[in-house]
Amino acid sequence: MEPLILRLGLALAIGLLVGLERGWREREAPEGSRTAGIRTYGISGLLGGILAALSDAQRSDLIFAAGFMSFALSFTWFKLREARHDEDFSVTGVIAGLAVFGLGGLAVTGDYSVAAAGAAALAGVLASRELTHNLLKNLSWIELRSALVLAAMTAIGLPLLPNHAIDPWGGLNPREIWLFTVLSATISFVGYVAVRLLGSSRGLLVSGLVGAVVSSTAVTASFGQKARAGERPGPLAGAASIAAVVSLLRVLTVVLLVSPRVFPVVVLPIVAAAVVFAASGAALMARTAPHGDEPISPRNPFELFALLVFAGLFALTATTGAALMSGMGDDSLIGISAVSGIFDVDVAILTALRAGGGATPLQPVGAAVLAAVLANAGGRVLVAVGAGTLRYWTSLAAVSLVAAGAGAAIHFFIDR
Repeated sequence: MEPLILRLGLALAIGLLVGLERGWREREAPEGSRTAGIRTYGISGLLGGILAALSDAQRSDLIFAAGFMSFALSFTWFKLREARHDEDFSVTGVIAGLAVFGLGGLAVTGDYSVAAAGAAALAGVLASRELTHNLLKNLSWIELRSALVLAAMTAIGLPLLPNHAIDPWGGLNPREIWLFTVLSATISFVGYVAVRLLGSSRGLLVSGLVGAVVSSTAVTASFGQKARAGERPGPLAGAASIAAVVSLLRVLTVVLLVSPRVFPVVVLPIVAAAVVFAASGAALMARTAPHGDEPISPRNPFELFALLVFAGLFALTATTGAALMSGMGDDSLIGISAVSGIFDVDVAILTALRAGGGATPLQPVGAAVLAAVLANAGGRVLVAVGAGTLRYWTSLAAVSLVAAGAGAAIHFFIDR
């Protein structure tokens, strides 16, 4: 009997939790003018638990089913009268009441932890009405499409792909490759949304940070074009250097999520390089105030073609890397990462982290990640040479050289 009492208490608590949110929202309404408040929702959860207990005791599911139907009809009828009086077309209160009844039953005869989590999620969704409505008002179609593409990639694409290598060398695992593609896209989207929620700020620094969430190399090329168009190259090189910090933090995030065992090997060298990039970039930008008259128009991080290109490049480098490693051993991993890192650091580090199915020793994998980061920094300098002016790319090259030296010194000191 004691466990049943506790579960019935949880059923009551579920209703009270949801009723607290519903009652607070309608706290200004005159007494007796609302169908359900904190007490009604609390009793609804308890009623669901009682009927579930009776159904279990009598071994008859019809008891709970009949009780649920009776509750749904009576609750909906009262809510309908209230809606007609208030000229309100929202059905949220009815759905919340039915959910409370069902969660109360689940708390008694099912997994009580799932019932408690469901109640917390239900209360959270109900309480987020203003936030979600404001989000919809400010959400653009391209952002909504990106979220839908991400959801389809995760919920539809992943389950359909085979979870085993389909090449002779064990490098081409379609599900793993697509999972890492989704991971990379998710990191970009989360960073994009985080900056988006700060408002429509303008200026060189913010535009660099926003763009670097998608591609620090693209930011380097864009700022180089600005320098060639006549803008001061010093602050532009500084903003490009700070954008490189975002790229380095992105690398650390990917390593931490994908292969935590490699994280201690690479964190200090990458942090040292990031500190140099940040300090040098700030010093370069301090020479003049950034312009604030240009609106931020970051590239959409979820262009489907770009995602497919990323997946294709990752598949190609993963397969090539596995084939070379099968013939040459771990020594080839660093060279492969360096070459592919010039083109895309995400592809390079993901390939390195997957090396040998996780069986490759830590030091070669860590060195491969650092080689990819170093090669990507060199690639940004090459882009700056092609897109910008002499002062722009030399400033960026000097900062990159110092940052690479700091990271290399830390790496070799730790490795000794």
